[in-house]
Amino acid sequence: MQVHRARHLLAASAIVSLLLPLGSLAAPSAEKRADREALRAALLQVLQRPSLKVSRVGVHMQSLDDGSVVFTHNADELLNPASNVKLVTSAAALAVLGPEFRFETEFLVDSGLGADGKVKTLYVRGKGDPSVTTERLWSVASELWHAGVREVGDIVVDDAWFDAERTPPGYDQEDSDRAYMAPTGALSLNWNAVAIYVRPGASPGAKGIVEMEPPSDYFIVENQLSTGARRARRVSVTSDPVGAQQKIVVRGQVPPERGGATSQWKKIDNPPMYFGQTLKQLLSTRGMKVRGRVRQGLTPSAARMVYVAQSDTFDVLLKRLNKLSSNFVAEQLLKTLGAEGRGAPGSFAKGVEVVEQFLEREVGISRGTYVMKNGSGLNDANRFSATQINKLLRYMYGRFPFAPEYLSSVPIAGKDGTLKYRFEGSDAVGRLRAKTGTLEGVSALSGYVTSAGGERFSFSMMVNDFAGRAGPIVAGLDALGAAVAATGSSLGPSSAVAALAEGGKSSGAIDDVAARIKTYLELGRQRDSRNLGFLRTAWRSERDPAVRAVLAESLYQSNPHDYLGARTLLDSYSAGNDVYGRLREVARVLSVEVPGVTSMVELAAAGNTEALARVLELAGATGADVQAQGELSVALGEVARTAPEALVVALRTALPADREAATTLLARSLVEAGQGDHPFWKSLRRMLGAADPQVAAFAKGLDSTLSQKVAEAKAPRPSEGGGAVQVVAPAGGSPPPPPPPRPAGSAPEARTETRPGG
Repeated sequence: MQVHRARHLLAASAIVSLLLPLGSLAAPSAEKRADREALRAALLQVLQRPSLKVSRVGVHMQSLDDGSVVFTHNADELLNPASNVKLVTSAAALAVLGPEFRFETEFLVDSGLGADGKVKTLYVRGKGDPSVTTERLWSVASELWHAGVREVGDIVVDDAWFDAERTPPGYDQEDSDRAYMAPTGALSLNWNAVAIYVRPGASPGAKGIVEMEPPSDYFIVENQLSTGARRARRVSVTSDPVGAQQKIVVRGQVPPERGGATSQWKKIDNPPMYFGQTLKQLLSTRGMKVRGRVRQGLTPSAARMVYVAQSDTFDVLLKRLNKLSSNFVAEQLLKTLGAEGRGAPGSFAKGVEVVEQFLEREVGISRGTYVMKNGSGLNDANRFSATQINKLLRYMYGRFPFAPEYLSSVPIAGKDGTLKYRFEGSDAVGRLRAKTGTLEGVSALSGYVTSAGGERFSFSMMVNDFAGRAGPIVAGLDALGAAVAATGSSLGPSSAVAALAEGGKSSGAIDDVAARIKTYLELGRQRDSRNLGFLRTAWRSERDPAVRAVLAESLYQSNPHDYLGARTLLDSYSAGNDVYGRLREVARVLSVEVPGVTSMVELAAAGNTEALARVLELAGATGADVQAQGELSVALGEVARTAPEALVVALRTALPADREAATTLLARSLVEAGQGDHPFWKSLRRMLGAADPQVAAFAKGLDSTLSQKVAEAKAPRPSEGGGAVQVVAPAGGSPPPPPPPRPAGSAPEARTETRPGG
């Protein structure tokens, strides 16, 4: 009887244990409770930072070992996750397509190849491969040669696997030709972007050199580039569709001493024609004659296969999507999910349906509780909560067939991807894997971390509606992640938070700091990628914010093609006295231009919105420094020439004091240019008819303000003796403008980072 009763009690306890959460089977030890309390205190401390306190923040962290919620803060609020949406897209694609899935691109002919190798029509049928590059297409040309093809009539590009809608919802909120806005296409090449390389001519005044990569008849290049003086650095690249081709216009000047060539990447407009025209060029280079033209069309059902180009397996492509945060790959995947799951042609709407089905049936996130309109997270199109993202992460972690591929696709803190330069010096390096997300006013970080004590966690952190620079927000997210990673260590989470405090402290006499900075400036001028390792190590260990900003510039200059280098510079450089103010002192000691300004202007002139905002902040921080005003006046003139419309948008969102200072300096530069048909005036007056009435109204006000300031700048200035003198520009430079007016009490030291959203 006693044995029978014991069996019943054992069975009952087993059922209860199955019903209870894993973490409730045993009370946490006193040591674990202390660790959790220390972690909670550290996280609350970070959330009290001014930059986070005034923002909308959602955080959800959970133990992967016992299932307990470690920390939560506004976790159910729907926020813009930015590129954290790629975690959703990649999870659904991995589950639906499988890690062994390969994209295929088919090459077919009307009939079999004859002995002469002549092909009347070569058909190319795409299936959405996002990984075709010039190198792979050259390999295809070689395969066709070895298959016996020697002469081709027409090349017909078949793009029908996807529908005709090139860009998803959210992309229409931004008018840009930058590569991250690349359109989708069943036939795509080089992530549907093109590199435009520029380099100086033989001497100042000589025509600059412009080269396309890849070379293709798809492009019509208009070269208006010249070799300028030593300080010349203004290069503008614009593109416009012209029928089935694309026109690339390169204007401006490039300095003669710049080593090698620099490049800009621009999106292309017509993916199948870009693919077809580049293929035509490569076939000719390989030795095949192409007698016909490239045109779009459908592949006949009777066409015979000559060659099939397969991509790497999907698990390999997944790394490019998440580690490099490729918008293009994400949107290609969304359409592929639509075509594979709902039938061709693939569309964004069909792709979202497949993702929603995956989230509801497998993850347990109901439709209607979130908003998903695109696969990349670009702009203001999606809403998820931290709880929902964390639930997805936990699901993928526990689904063994996909977990290794999924976890290995996200960046590793301090090691690779978009986290290469983050979390330096913390326990998170190598322990934390997470997807970043960055938009204007949005920053996010979601993923996995193993703490120093050996416990594993999943987390999702999203910040929305912050004003000013992203740097302090990113520092706050890093501090949250580092605190979790330090749990169980001898120093604990609070020490990790203190080590990643917002900003460092200025230290050392200015002469000593200048000597150190001089070394880093020399390394940056070498533009040698072999210096990256040393510079990165120095940047990670440096605590002086001014020296750190110079190291960031040297990192950017050593590899200007690396997005992360530009990102590091933008996050490290500020207009405050601790960076820009001290670097002006360094510039006087070393008799050089203020470090960092040249690179910031270079980014701004290319249309980088954050760099534009930073240049305007620098204009507002010049105070009564005549030399700094002269530099910024020249800089704003260059930006006005190469990115006029972007400059107007940046002025509209700038602080009033910064806008006032910047327009005064810009007026001086426009007077110095002496051109009534200056590109800035044309763009500004074109914006008077903008569809957005607020933009049009701002453009009208700016036109009036600038016209008045230009008139004032042209007017003779009274001399000390009461007469009138005309300001004459000295040889080689513009006249130093007067200090820009500032509201009372708004000294540079008291500047705020808050910027109105309107």
